[in-house]
Amino acid sequence: MLNDLVAGALRDASERRTLRSIAEVEAAAAARAPAIDALHALAPSQRVRIIAEVKRASPSRGPLADIPDPAALAVSYETGGASAISVLTERHRFSGSLADLEAVRDAVQIPVLRKDFIAEPYQVLEARAAGADLVLLIVAALDQPTLSSLFELTRQLGMTALVETHSAEEVSRALDIGAGLVGVNARDLSTFELDQDLFGRLAGHIPSGVIRVAESAVKSAADVAHYREAGADVVLVGEALVTGDPVRTLAEFLGN
Repeated sequence: MLNDLVAGALRDASERRTLRSIAEVEAAAAARAPAIDALHALAPSQRVRIIAEVKRASPSRGPLADIPDPAALAVSYETGGASAISVLTERHRFSGSLADLEAVRDAVQIPVLRKDFIAEPYQVLEARAAGADLVLLIVAALDQPTLSSLFELTRQLGMTALVETHSAEEVSRALDIGAGLVGVNARDLSTFELDQDLFGRLAGHIPSGVIRVAESAVKSAADVAHYREAGADVVLVGEALVTGDPVRTLAEFLGN
């Protein structure tokens, strides 16, 4: 599944490159206002921080929500206390787009994450051109030289990389490139099975000074509390917010 998602994202990027050259994207990225400091926005605090996700669909659940106005949803997230907004931009399995990201960036004052299957520099550049402050880099999808080079490009563009892991070996690889924001995804991207206790098993491998992000398997405030007790500084939430009242749900989650 992960290989298919990455291959599809690269095909889409190749199609976009025929319409908009890398030079044009570089110019658009340079013209953007500087990226917001996501490490500061997501720094550990007395209560858990939430990255709230704009997510229309997923491979495991299919359609989740129409979201006709992603900007309005993002504003409700910001109003509800989210520290950052994640926007799915993959179109085939998640029904997202870069247009969604641009709309969200124009509507909120907090950091915006491009969540996609990023595997080449063009995707990082177009993320910055669209206004992203963060990009997702999935360790399982990248060999170490590619992971390192994409991380460095992200840094050069003033953005922050959320480096996603699924094992102790992947956490080690993330730390080797200097990641300051490390996610642990409870969902196995090969099988799409969930293991909510994975974060707790890996949290000890992430040193202090590195922000720990728990991803996936969040349905209730109890799930957020479970991650918080296991050492999460930040919890990324998607489905639970788009399928309910986002402001009320955020208030419940931030009570932990």
